Amino acid sequence: MTEACDECLRRALLIERLAPHIERVATGGSRGSPELLALEDDRLASAIGGRRAGEILTDARAASARDLRRRVDAARCWTTCRHHTAYPAALLDLGDEVPAALFGRGEWEALAGLDPTTAATIVGARRASVYGLGVAEELGRVLARAGIVVVSGLANGVDSRAHRGALDGGGVTIAVLGGGADVPYPRRQVGLYRRIVASGGVVVSELPPGAAPFRWCFPARNRIMAALGGITVVVEAAERSGSLITAGMALDLGHSVGAVPGPVNSWMSTGTNQLLVDGAVPVRDAQDVLDHLLGAGSPNVRELGPELDPQLRSILEHV
Repeated sequence: MTEACDECLRRALLIERLAPHIERVATGGSRGSPELLALEDDRLASAIGGRRAGEILTDARAASARDLRRRVDAARCWTTCRHHTAYPAALLDLGDEVPAALFGRGEWEALAGLDPTTAATIVGARRASVYGLGVAEELGRVLARAGIVVVSGLANGVDSRAHRGALDGGGVTIAVLGGGADVPYPRRQVGLYRRIVASGGVVVSELPPGAAPFRWCFPARNRIMAALGGITVVVEAAERSGSLITAGMALDLGHSVGAVPGPVNSWMSTGTNQLLVDGAVPVRDAQDVLDHLLGAGSPNVRELGPELDPQLRSILEHV
């Protein structure tokens, strides 16, 4: 599916070419990069400054959208844009920060038809504890089994465990990448990347195929993750963490934020425990997320299990 318009493709190309310059002016670990991406082309080039930024802007405006479409096809990716019906409606709530185009691999229908009320974003520490990794995987597995789409960022630690749990639960998971959708990042997760694509999930990015990730790309992609999930659940996070940035973005969008309680003497739980103090939804298990998303009467996770063939089900019922 290559349905992005020329204007949006050129905007994505401009951002890719300006990426090293955005790295220079964006404040690391802050909302700086999404706010820069909210600027129109001329203002973005002006904010970055320098003659080179102006030259890149001129070249991008003259670039062939047909060539970029060929690049997308050659990378075995698809693309859509904010002017197309296949674009996920949830991202339109980002206003000026809405990505002009999206590039991805996998079942694009899973993204196009996404309803945030049946999707949960799970984020947390890259250097998570055994406790945090276990909680993330269990949340992903049980939520996916209950029909909730699990959104995360493929990063080492909590993110990858949430994806892995969703796959083990037989559900759909969406990975939002900081670089091109054809470039598994981090490389350590290449196997997980392939599982997501093969299982009917999606990997997606606002940067064209082949684009390298810079530090600013990760707070920028966090806004996409926050918009896709009706609730953003933070599993483990230190006092200063990218996961807390994602939680703040979710609140800005009017979405819910949940936090998994952690030991009070663990620095890895400082951020999540503070979220709870500030009014985040306490997440003790997947049932808390289901109750919040779906309300009273949501499926009881204790009754969920793998599908059985009719003969085995009959035996179980007799037992």
